[in-house]
Amino acid sequence: MSILEIALASQIWARRHERRQLGLDDADAVKIPLRTVFVVMAFVLLISGLNLAAGSPSTLVAGSAPAVAER
Repeated sequence: MSILEIALASQIWARRHERRQLGLDDADAVKIPLRTVFVVMAFVLLISGLNLAAGSPSTLVAGSAPAVAER
């Protein structure tokens, strides 16, 4: 058996024999909102970065569409 196979078998055995936590504790009550805020902020930064890279920020100003105003 190679070292990788031994490590994998050990990991599988450990996961089968660990006891799972059944309920939410205080640490989970803090982690869930923090992870939610992190995901939302990452998404906002991603969209902002894509808008800046495209050179066209998404604004709803009346003068932001000159092609339509020329017609």
